Amino acid sequence: MSEPFYITTAISYPNGPPHIGHAYEAVAADVIARFQRSQGRDVRFQTGTDEHGLKMAQTARAEGIEPRALADRMSRLFGEMCDTLNVSYDRFIRTSQPDHYRASQAIWKAMEERGDLYLDRYEGWYSVRDEAYYEDEELVPGEDGEKLSPQGTPVEWTVEESWFFRLSKYQQPLLDLYAAKPEFIQPDSRRNEVVRFVEGGLKDLSISRTSFDWGVPVPGSDNHVMYVWLDALTNYITGLGYPDETELWERYWPADVHLIGKDVVRFHAVYWPAFLMSAGIELPKMIYGHGFLLSRGEKMSKSVGNVVDPLALAQGFGVDQLRYFLMREVTFGQDGSYSAEAIVNRVNAELANSFGNLAQRTLSMIFKNLEGIIPAAGDSAEDKDLLQKVDRACAELTHRFDDYAFSVGLEAWMGAVFACNAYVDAQAPWALRKTDPERMTAVLGTLVGAVRKLTEAVAPVIPASAERLLAHIDSGKDGQPIAQPQPLFPRLELSEDEEAAA
Repeated sequence: MSEPFYITTAISYPNGPPHIGHAYEAVAADVIARFQRSQGRDVRFQTGTDEHGLKMAQTARAEGIEPRALADRMSRLFGEMCDTLNVSYDRFIRTSQPDHYRASQAIWKAMEERGDLYLDRYEGWYSVRDEAYYEDEELVPGEDGEKLSPQGTPVEWTVEESWFFRLSKYQQPLLDLYAAKPEFIQPDSRRNEVVRFVEGGLKDLSISRTSFDWGVPVPGSDNHVMYVWLDALTNYITGLGYPDETELWERYWPADVHLIGKDVVRFHAVYWPAFLMSAGIELPKMIYGHGFLLSRGEKMSKSVGNVVDPLALAQGFGVDQLRYFLMREVTFGQDGSYSAEAIVNRVNAELANSFGNLAQRTLSMIFKNLEGIIPAAGDSAEDKDLLQKVDRACAELTHRFDDYAFSVGLEAWMGAVFACNAYVDAQAPWALRKTDPERMTAVLGTLVGAVRKLTEAVAPVIPASAERLLAHIDSGKDGQPIAQPQPLFPRLELSEDEEAAA
């Protein structure tokens, strides 16, 4: 039986429609999942929506509807985003589902049995937008002197009865974890931030609310609902059947990686492992906090008006084209920037002009000059040298994708594409057709072998295009002629509005 691999995204908060940041994380997780499947791993991939909390209740109230109606409508949009972007999840979880209520109440009871929960009164700063509590010293001054969270969001003074989790008890166990397993938080910059935060001291955490009722009820305290982050984080084990010893649980837990945005690292790298330690549950292997995707270098904001619908980008540029850009353009783990102009330039230069043109030229010459019959690769020094370059590049891509260095892996892959195009120009099979047809046949066989390897390597990033190209090549098995090929990646053009903004 193949080795299991469990990957999750952070579940999206659906108080508004999906934006490009949600798409970026979903695509990155999908590339990891598809890549691990291509390496023979037994992959479980989970994404979904985080539907409780004060923000959802307030948004629903403003619209004059119930929170569940808002959750149903908005969650559907996130599911459609994943499906449009060809995200190959095994479960799209919703925290409003009955099995999630059961799992959340089970982990609550496990922490309570450990003696880690107590009832008290909470007084302090709370950001509704972040669904997070902040200490006074963490706040920053706003433009007109009001207090803001470290993320720049408004905070309000909150006073209510609350259940607390003894987070302070886990300060040293967490520091011991980070020291013993430096790979637990990646990349290194995120780990350093978390270690500094925990070394600064941990206070007990308020984990229930009584001021609204849209959430998972606290067992035995019917007027309390769970703090949304306790409920949200539990989704990772809900999806494997916790608290039951299901086959999924036995096979896939602990998770290999929780892929998340850098803004929620504290919840995943401090609160979540502390909750799991308390409940006696094995910890995940890695928390990976990727960077933000910025619009022309600026953080996206509704007030600035630069929030982009990822489905519009996919429709305008193509799903695989958008996926390739996101993985190629941005150094994973760091912040990156995008624009319509950058997408067009990258896709045209690399997918249309280089890889797509290589495949199109190769298969077209086979169709026209060899009656569509795919030949064997040549065995000259030049042929062997090219195929070795392709093999080395594909091996480098594999190595880099294992480390989540997608842009570096794709750069190596592009190097092999360029080598193939240089080989085409040097060998000039169109000229060989008249002077040395046998050599032309060997060159085209070498090229189609190289294209096939390159396509298999990049398939996790551009799955639909790779599937079409491999199917076209494989239609020539057993001596069957291939059909006339169609271009995979038509050149993109900027719209007039996009040209004006460029």
